[in-house]
Amino acid sequence: MNKTKRSLFSVIVAFAMAPLFITSQAHAADKATIAEGARIYAQSCAVCHQADAIGKPGFAPSLSNPEFLSVASDRFILATMLGGRPGTGMPSFAYLGEDKGKAVLAYLRSFATLPDRSVAVDAEPPSKGDVGRGKESFDLICSTCHGRKGDGYMAGGTGTAIGRAGTITPASDGFLRETIKTGRSNTRMLGFSGPDGMANLSDQEIDDIIVYLHLLADNEGS
Repeated sequence: MNKTKRSLFSVIVAFAMAPLFITSQAHAADKATIAEGARIYAQSCAVCHQADAIGKPGFAPSLSNPEFLSVASDRFILATMLGGRPGTGMPSFAYLGEDKGKAVLAYLRSFATLPDRSVAVDAEPPSKGDVGRGKESFDLICSTCHGRKGDGYMAGGTGTAIGRAGTITPASDGFLRETIKTGRSNTRMLGFSGPDGMANLSDQEIDDIIVYLHLLADNEGS
């Protein structure tokens, strides 16, 4: 092979290998980001949410739960992490900044085992329902774990503060709707839709509850 052919061959090989190099670089960056997120999580989050983000009943929810990760958008998780949930035990971690917050997010996403449905879930329409019927269902079904006014752990409940603005404001109605429907495996939050659901609520009954949750959040503290 003469010099010209060797040079041409080298160029062709370089172009052929470039995608592989870029891909390996991307995977390396992902692994590095996840490792950084794991380090930050261990320092800032594990004290409440426990190792591997499994949570602690009555204290802090699981952040590695597959159903949660399937319906929770990056926006929702980052907003909760950096903004906290006022009126609950979840403080703001704004000091981490967006880059470190995204590293923690990447670490949490590494636990995902179900398809990410968050884009479709967030695109679901807002809930329309009857506040009175929603309150009846909430009092009968939800308040046992989440508290009479949805105050959650702070009121001695075993569920999160779903009646607080800090929880409701960053969440889409689709996220709330799908969480009520399917629940979260290996937690005390069971599904409430379908023949195997705890109560087999209809879509309208679920929307009634969500409308009531918004009312609770709007009237927080009253």
